[in-house]
Amino acid sequence: MIVLEVTRGERLGEKLEPASDVVRIGRAEGNDLVVPDTHVSSEHAKIVYAGDRYVLVDQRSTNGTAILRGTERVTLDDANGREAGLENGDVIELGSQDRIVHLAVTIKDDADDARVFAVKKIAELVPQATIVEKDANRLRALYEAQKRVGAAQDLSEVLVAVCESSFDLVPHATHVTIVLRDDDDEAGRPSGTSAAAGYVPVLTRVRGQEAPSSSPIPITRSVFRKVVSERAAVVAADAQTEVGRSESLMGAQIRSTLGIPLWKGEEILGVIQVDNRASHPPGGVLTSGDLEIMAVLAHNASLAVANARLVKRLRAAEDRLKKENAFLKGREQERRAGGRGATQPEIIGASNPMKHLLGQLEKVVNTRVTVLIEGETGVGKELVAASVHYRSNRKDRLFVGQNCAAMPETLLESELFGHKKGSFTGAHEDKKGLFEIADGGTLFLDEVTEMPISLQSKLLRVLQEGEVRPIGATQEKKVNVRIVAATNRNLEKEVAEGRFREDLYYRLKVFPLRVPPLRERREDIPLIAEHFLHRFANEFGKPSAGFSQQAMELLQGYDWPGNVRELQNEIQRLVIQVDPGGFVTPDMLSPRVRQVEGMIERVRPTKGTLKEMMDQVERWLLIEALREHQNNKTAAAKNLGITREGLHKKLRSFGL
Repeated sequence: MIVLEVTRGERLGEKLEPASDVVRIGRAEGNDLVVPDTHVSSEHAKIVYAGDRYVLVDQRSTNGTAILRGTERVTLDDANGREAGLENGDVIELGSQDRIVHLAVTIKDDADDARVFAVKKIAELVPQATIVEKDANRLRALYEAQKRVGAAQDLSEVLVAVCESSFDLVPHATHVTIVLRDDDDEAGRPSGTSAAAGYVPVLTRVRGQEAPSSSPIPITRSVFRKVVSERAAVVAADAQTEVGRSESLMGAQIRSTLGIPLWKGEEILGVIQVDNRASHPPGGVLTSGDLEIMAVLAHNASLAVANARLVKRLRAAEDRLKKENAFLKGREQERRAGGRGATQPEIIGASNPMKHLLGQLEKVVNTRVTVLIEGETGVGKELVAASVHYRSNRKDRLFVGQNCAAMPETLLESELFGHKKGSFTGAHEDKKGLFEIADGGTLFLDEVTEMPISLQSKLLRVLQEGEVRPIGATQEKKVNVRIVAATNRNLEKEVAEGRFREDLYYRLKVFPLRVPPLRERREDIPLIAEHFLHRFANEFGKPSAGFSQQAMELLQGYDWPGNVRELQNEIQRLVIQVDPGGFVTPDMLSPRVRQVEGMIERVRPTKGTLKEMMDQVERWLLIEALREHQNNKTAAAKNLGITREGLHKKLRSFGL
């Protein structure tokens, strides 16, 4: 056993004689040894009994951990390793420089010079038992026990089955305790720290009691240590005299005990401790025959425990991946939706063109037909594509996007269809394509007209057959993917000029959606501008009072050749400029938005009075507005922000 004494620190003189194989040390309440010194971490270190020695493990503390052994100092860090074995007389140092705590270590023997009745090495624990052949009842009990253990699903069921089976196979057993080694992977610790994995009693059953024992039964340390250190099964008859009068034996009043290892390869997973604690009858001691039959049970129980732990880790990993996937999908969905906790992409617009688009969108979302989204650059085609997905019954699956103009042909083919290992130089492993990744969901192909002709034929096959063949593969794979394509070009013209396959054109243009440019829905500009203003104000932590009337009129009067993307960039720049709580004023707008960029150069007014030069500029603006709208005075007046009568009045004043 180990004894810890504080020889330096706030709790000078305090001692701890732990009964557990794991001793947690730190500042936080709940540790086995609470060290309140401020430079000690909340969970600073732990001491683990690893079967044959005590190991000190640093829990990545802030100020460090070390072992003082005579004149030697062993620092526990990444360079030297975060764990080290302890010896009697060592001093544990917590902290650094002059702010340290010292813990003196005393390791006492448990008088465990075991004189045992029988020992069998793991190599001898083969799944055969000669005693069973002579006893039909025991053979039947062993068969039932193996079935019970094999049918258990999770770790807790396996352990209960092992305890119950032990009582059936060992008639004189009164108590069964199972001790398991800490599972490093399960506990989330890094690999390579198995030496610091202690053994913990996880379940005790008492014969005749339905529920587990309410109080923990102390394990027989001397027998347990012999099982682990010698990798053998041990049975001790009349344990108090045969094994030695150790504290654990005397405290438990054990007459005889049996320790059987659970193992996987070279690793001892745990120990099954079977005890006889009854004073009568005198012949009720455990024998080598009990050891032999328990060895048969332990052989299958070891495999069941290892598998149950593996399944537990896999389930934990699956749950973790599901949570991560849900988080990433939610974050991506929120990003496409414009933030603020939106559950689906937010298409902003109250104009008639947008109402028509949304009406068409609702008709197609829950069908399987291919959707082709047409529109100029920056109108929000990807936003509409995401809306098709997140409003449909596929919204719980993946939405994957690929810009067909962003990659050369060879890379694009691999990205879309995947490849097999060794199919080309650099293909070091199998790779799934986006069609497989998006199986059950939606694949968005942006700028589909940029796809090379050779790939267009493969895309056509996917649309016709629902199958993809990775590069280098010999078999097709079935996929259920909805295709949403987008282009800013005239597809009919591309087909006529031979740059796009006609058969693919008809496959893609099943249900076209045209996204109108911003200049065709100027009444939506205030809504979109306010949306981006609030979004970037929250993002930058810079609240704004809004737009002045003149600034909004200028925003509505501009043609926005870059459409919504250009408007978004403009608002982002305005939020950076505006004072906290202030209004966006016309002078903050970009020159091109104020429509004065290069205007003086184009008008070239002759020198004169201010009124004469302003009249020349105004006359030029009127002519430009009429020319732009093919002499449609109503449209020109609307663009200029004046009434038709006001336009006629100005035209008469300039003799136009």
